[in-house]
Amino acid sequence: MEKLISFSDWLWGYPLVLLLLFASVFLTVYLNFIQFRHFFYMLKQTFGSVNKKPKGEGTITPRQALTSALSSTVGAANIVGVPTAIMMGGPGAVFWMMVIAFLGMALKFSENVLGVHYREKNKKGEFVGGPTYYMKKGFKNKKLGTIFSLIFAFALMIEIIPSIMVQGHSAASTMKDTFNVPMAVSGIILAFLAALVVFGGVKRIASFAEKIVPIMVGLYCFFGFLIILMNIGHVPNVIWLVVEQAFNPTAAVGGTFGAALATTIRWGFARGIYSNEAGLGTSSIAHAAAKTDHPVRQAFWGISEIVVDTLIICSTTGFVVLVSGVWKAGDAKTQSAALTARAFENSFGQFGSMMVSISMMFFVFSTVVVVIFYGSRMAEFLFGLTAGWVMKTIYVLSMIVGALGAAQQLWDLLDLALAAVLIPNVIAVIMLSPKVKSLTTDFFKNYK
Repeated sequence: MEKLISFSDWLWGYPLVLLLLFASVFLTVYLNFIQFRHFFYMLKQTFGSVNKKPKGEGTITPRQALTSALSSTVGAANIVGVPTAIMMGGPGAVFWMMVIAFLGMALKFSENVLGVHYREKNKKGEFVGGPTYYMKKGFKNKKLGTIFSLIFAFALMIEIIPSIMVQGHSAASTMKDTFNVPMAVSGIILAFLAALVVFGGVKRIASFAEKIVPIMVGLYCFFGFLIILMNIGHVPNVIWLVVEQAFNPTAAVGGTFGAALATTIRWGFARGIYSNEAGLGTSSIAHAAAKTDHPVRQAFWGISEIVVDTLIICSTTGFVVLVSGVWKAGDAKTQSAALTARAFENSFGQFGSMMVSISMMFFVFSTVVVVIFYGSRMAEFLFGLTAGWVMKTIYVLSMIVGALGAAQQLWDLLDLALAAVLIPNVIAVIMLSPKVKSLTTDFFKNYK
């Protein structure tokens, strides 16, 4: 296990950081800085049109696709992952989390353009798509595309297991700290409730996500903003600390300058990616089912995911932990899950810690429901519809196992699994970037 963890640390230290930077910067430049030039148009096309009737074919509405994808991205990483990044990489990790968010918008946009463009109908009449489909159908070398799609599908199908275990452990530990609920009990309750939703199909999942996501995001951010306002005098110093430690993290992280900087960037990027999933291609699975008249129009919803998930929710958590000062007394390996709850408790008393625990349960539950859907889609792609049901059962049970696992080992295992999913997808998106550009040009010429 130690060798795997060491390999994971090395992989996320330089190779994947460079791969993500290259892909994100390349796509940003290649698509003419689309996430910056058309940012407000994107907001108008997404948040400004949530009540409009969508055009085109699809199984669910664009709003349901967004909330389904957000259900996956808005999870334990928003409450637990951000403090973990701060404890392991210092306050500067928050800065690098924001950097990968802005640059990653071009990457996520490209994934969703491809996911919708290469989608197809399954035997149940549902629109399905995502990395496996744009790899298999988009590559000129069909053999290579098939190999890539099989690697991705198998890696994601397996990666969902530690992902769910992390979510289950994060929720269970928070419930134990706040309400003294045995971790096994929390795991069993979450698993049972998740099973009720995930075995109902994509429409039930989309309907569930559409209702719960706006409420849980709104409540968490509202109370988070209140804490920041209550500590408004510390905000300028915190902003300076985040920027300073992003480029000079030695004092916060320890070790030589180069090693400390690599650690800070590694934790900022890793937690940012796990949160907003840019580079993983997973949100394109949800968006491929949406009703739309053009892939680019739906891909704008993918950019809006990062706005909500990382720029709003993750930054809220980061600033809450930093302005309250609780990060200074935390234990990086064992206490990061409790830091956000402690920050809320310091400001609102017992109600604050209860608020975080309840938010965590909602975040985890919504995330687990959608990632189980993603994993089952991969199983269906590989082995057929029956395999999807089998994997759903395995995923539900893994939540109970994760509730009793060791937190740091689960995060390390997840980082390694994420790498196996990310590498083939990022390579595929870069190879198919000419198709993304041609579709983008077509949209702004004929559909805008």
